[in-house]
Amino acid sequence: MSGLTIIILFLIFIMAGFPIAVSMGLPAAIYLLINGIPISVMIQRMVASLNSFPLLAVPLFILAAGLMNNSGITKRLFEFTKLLVGRLKGGLAQVNIVASLIFAGISGAALADVGGLGNIEIDAMTEQNYPKEDSAAITAASAVVGPIFPPSIPLIIYGAAAETSSMRLLIAGVFPALVVVALLMLQVGFLAHRKDYPRGVEGKSSFKEVMKIIRKGLPAMMMPVILIGGMLSGFFSPTEVGAISVTYALILSAFYRELSIKRFFEVCKETLHSTVSVLFIVASAAIFAWTLTVEQLPQQVSSMMLTITDSPIILLMLANVVLLIAGMFMETTAAIMVLTPILLPPLMAAGVSPIHFGIVMVFNLMIGMITPPVGMSVYMLSSLVKMPVGKLFRAVAPYYITLFISLLVITYVPKISLWLPNLMMN
Repeated sequence: MSGLTIIILFLIFIMAGFPIAVSMGLPAAIYLLINGIPISVMIQRMVASLNSFPLLAVPLFILAAGLMNNSGITKRLFEFTKLLVGRLKGGLAQVNIVASLIFAGISGAALADVGGLGNIEIDAMTEQNYPKEDSAAITAASAVVGPIFPPSIPLIIYGAAAETSSMRLLIAGVFPALVVVALLMLQVGFLAHRKDYPRGVEGKSSFKEVMKIIRKGLPAMMMPVILIGGMLSGFFSPTEVGAISVTYALILSAFYRELSIKRFFEVCKETLHSTVSVLFIVASAAIFAWTLTVEQLPQQVSSMMLTITDSPIILLMLANVVLLIAGMFMETTAAIMVLTPILLPPLMAAGVSPIHFGIVMVFNLMIGMITPPVGMSVYMLSSLVKMPVGKLFRAVAPYYITLFISLLVITYVPKISLWLPNLMMN
């Protein structure tokens, strides 16, 4: 049973509607049975893949995002951000983007951004007569930033798959995320004048109102400052950042008094479900990738790519095409676990840094979350705004241009990703 056969079986199971984790686990199990390898090897490999200290950050970030979504923190973040950029033309659209960046510095996941801020942002924009599809499109596009800005669940999973420093990866995401935000804000500024979007805040707020927003929003704003500052200073490891996120979210929950005990246990239960789902995919992807490695498929793909060219520019272009296609159909965690051992070796052989490629891979796959046919962020927003998915995909389409330009910049200017981690970690 060759590596190509394993891939074909995986695709058959996916098209048959099997869950992604099962679609990866079944071909691996069939491979073991055909080759007379004890099934206990599969269990050992799956368990070993989860025995990773950095992966402890995953449930912690999921719990932190859940606590923030249910304790009034996201609402206060939105109000504070409105104070910063709300007076611009199309102010609430700009607030949407900046708030996504700030929330990304806490939650580490695109869907958490959509789920946490989506309702607040879209409701506020609807009140100012923004078309609902435009509000949802901006929310979807800005959520793409989340998983490349620290902390980031996908980057931690990539670090485990690539066996590289999670801390370097998280620090590397700072400037690329700022580049994407800047380009999105420029596009929104252009659209605001073209479509005559209103300003987010009309008139002057009284000193008392401003101080009230600052007093309520500043503790929430301090959370990403503490987390990112702790990482950049080397004081926190990625896993410790997750633990501190949860602790600080609990402190703020007590401070804002909006999270009941009953709701707290419901958030813990939701975290458990989400964590099991993510880690089941990680474990299944690990045994799936192991069978491909035993059949030397990564080496074969690496040799084939290097036979075509050894130019890092062309290899990165090929990798981006593969990732864009994969992102349209595959769940992010599964795509990272399966494609990292296949694409990374030839790129490293051509001189591409695994840290740089990690940022490129995750950002590429995040674009896949807003592209058809399996754009999870768009499907989530469709249920929020009660609008057909096809209409939302058309509304998001103009932002693909900006996101693809951002991808090209991040891909072919590696210093954007590498300068800060090289500076901070020598």
